[in-house]
Amino acid sequence: MTQTQRIVVSSDHADIQLRQDIAAHITALGYDVVDIGPTTSQSTDYPIHGKAAAERVASGDCQLGVIICGTGQGIMMAANKVKGIRCGVCADTFSARMIRQHNDANMLSIGARVVGAGLAIEIVDAFLSAEFEGGRHATRVDMIEG
Repeated sequence: MTQTQRIVVSSDHADIQLRQDIAAHITALGYDVVDIGPTTSQSTDYPIHGKAAAERVASGDCQLGVIICGTGQGIMMAANKVKGIRCGVCADTFSARMIRQHNDANMLSIGARVVGAGLAIEIVDAFLSAEFEGGRHATRVDMIEG
């Protein structure tokens, strides 16, 4: 990482503490974190939070995003509706690396009810440490972008 990248983090009400732990971890790694998630456990709608985080990435305000809901699926679907976003749900480190290396993913989604806090941090580390490989993968990413 040559310059400080901004990373947006958000979630619905499913696990605010996990989001805050991830945000603190990312900050400790030297990134600038923009936490736009809710601060209370009152029920909230994941599409709002997924879209808001995705818009930060799509606009260039943030380079990457990490989003969280119960399964990671719904918030990921909302994020992927924003043009320019490539977000994948990961419950393992291999997938987190691969979505960056092969799909040039700019957002990571995690299911708070699927993985524990320790594994979630490892997934984030795998995502952040991987880089897009380009080459034949670039052609495929271009096809996704349409």
